[in-house]
Amino acid sequence: MNANKTKKALICGVSGQDGAYLSQLLLEKGYEVYGGSRDVHNTSFRNLEKLNILDKINLVSITLNDFRSVFQTINKINPDEIYNLAGQSSVALSFEQPVETMESIITGTLNLLEAIRFSGQPIKFYNAGSSECFGNADHAVDEETPFRPRSPYGVAKATAFWQVANYREAYNLYACTGILFNHESPLRKDRFVTKKIISTAFRISRGENIKLNLGNINIHRDWGWAPEYVEAMWSMLQQENADDFVIATGKTTSLESFIKITFELLDLNWKDHVTVDELLMRPTDISVGYANPSKAKQILKWEAKNKITDIIRLMLDDEKTNIE
Repeated sequence: MNANKTKKALICGVSGQDGAYLSQLLLEKGYEVYGGSRDVHNTSFRNLEKLNILDKINLVSITLNDFRSVFQTINKINPDEIYNLAGQSSVALSFEQPVETMESIITGTLNLLEAIRFSGQPIKFYNAGSSECFGNADHAVDEETPFRPRSPYGVAKATAFWQVANYREAYNLYACTGILFNHESPLRKDRFVTKKIISTAFRISRGENIKLNLGNINIHRDWGWAPEYVEAMWSMLQQENADDFVIATGKTTSLESFIKITFELLDLNWKDHVTVDELLMRPTDISVGYANPSKAKQILKWEAKNKITDIIRLMLDDEKTNIE
């Protein structure tokens, strides 16, 4: 490719947390960014608005479950890189909507891979994987650890991972999956537990007489900072050969500790404000998640900088900014 040519990227799922931060990163790197959403006329792009980049994105309607829509969009844009960040993204919601979860993730990924193959273009493809594929693991998992998903979401992401690996081997596509552990930011929707904790605790600190209702607080997760994780996505597509990577901080924290740190930063005792509601428990859950991101550090030269207290502080700072 001509070194002076402006790279074009298509981001499917541009309205989400990762889509917004990735758009920002690629714009900073001089890309022409196309943002794909099912219906751009009826989609909220508040994350892109919050980052002040909405007017810099070329928005396109693309229905990933419809091969014709995917193929036409790719042929029209002719992107150098495609980032698949679309699909139902809530683990809890996947138990209520398993069919929609499976179709949006599995069929969507397959249609993108098939469209790239049929296009005959040297498009580099990034697929958003998930630590949910591993299920419960009593050790730090890496790229060689077998999958044992415990949710419809995890099952769908595991299937998509193997689709990508198959197309890479069978058709020599430049296709890779980033197996990302939990990564948070102020752009998270309120249904995600970290954002729920941050926003509710902040409201309590300002005098609201409310309780923070949660399900299982005995889970342990590896939480990172989302703006850093999109750098790893981009880096994966800049390598000579396509490969899969675990992206994580390598540090695991309990949800109870996350809650405790949040309230302490607000000079509050969490035990005075938190209630556990069994109705919020999932049918099956992952108790502990440990990650070994050494391959990403070695090959991508990527390493998480922000740790758990930094992440909580950054999210609380955003809450304060919103009311000023």
